Amino acid sequence: MYQQLIEDFIQQERLPSTYLLDATQCFLPLVRELEAKLQKNRQGPFLIGINGAQGTGKSTLAKLLSALLTSRGHRVANLSIDDFYYSKAKRQELAAGIHPLLRSRGVPGTHDVDLALHVLEQLAEAGPEQKVSLPSFDKSLDDCRALDACEQLRGPVDLVILEGWFVGVKPQPEDKLSPAINELESNEDSDGRWRVYVNQQLAGAYQPLFKQIHMLLMLQAPGFEQVLEWRSLQEEKLRALAAKDASGLMDRKAIERFIQHFERLTRHCLRTLPDSADHVFQLDADHRITLS
Repeated sequence: MYQQLIEDFIQQERLPSTYLLDATQCFLPLVRELEAKLQKNRQGPFLIGINGAQGTGKSTLAKLLSALLTSRGHRVANLSIDDFYYSKAKRQELAAGIHPLLRSRGVPGTHDVDLALHVLEQLAEAGPEQKVSLPSFDKSLDDCRALDACEQLRGPVDLVILEGWFVGVKPQPEDKLSPAINELESNEDSDGRWRVYVNQQLAGAYQPLFKQIHMLLMLQAPGFEQVLEWRSLQEEKLRALAAKDASGLMDRKAIERFIQHFERLTRHCLRTLPDSADHVFQLDADHRITLS
């Protein structure tokens, strides 16, 4: 049953044929483990966190888990930390009042964490007659989607998936915030104010959010150097699906600058999360899972 579902999923998502082997060897055992946990868990939704650098396949894995577990009768809420980004207007306020680099979405401090916590609370309490709106962010326009355009999920919910590039990570020690590690930090955050603010935000409201995670998965990139190529592929896919007025799309040069916002924390995730994640799937440069 699962095998056919995976094959259909690969065709639907236009994934390479090699994904079938990785899914069968690595993700099917995970699905069976989750099924066992869901059978035992009767105290509200089971929350899975999926961490991985940009382009590692977090959203694809989330969709696969959702499809397979939904086929077994489980109700799944699929969330991304990206969908809780502040609006473009709100980020402009942060840029004017705190630091210009906060105009760009992505780092801790650019999400509505209170909204994320509220949505999780709603999902935990939703009954058969209640619907929960799942926020959504349009990256092609770099702004939040209207509420009436967002998915409505009816309760009760068995499983919540929360994926994101820094989901589950703890803040850096303050003495590790300098020196600058790239041109963006050197030229646009020479005094380190932005780095300190981002780290403080991560140490604050995000930690209660991450503490709700029952199981943390990590898709471990071979290194940060691979992120530019994978993020560029993401942008190509987004461009193919976007409307003609998609002002939020980026060219190669813009992507190179954009990912520098993520470099410090991505490297921190690669160093620290393998020791704390419940499952780590190591990826090679071809997006294949390496089996030790």
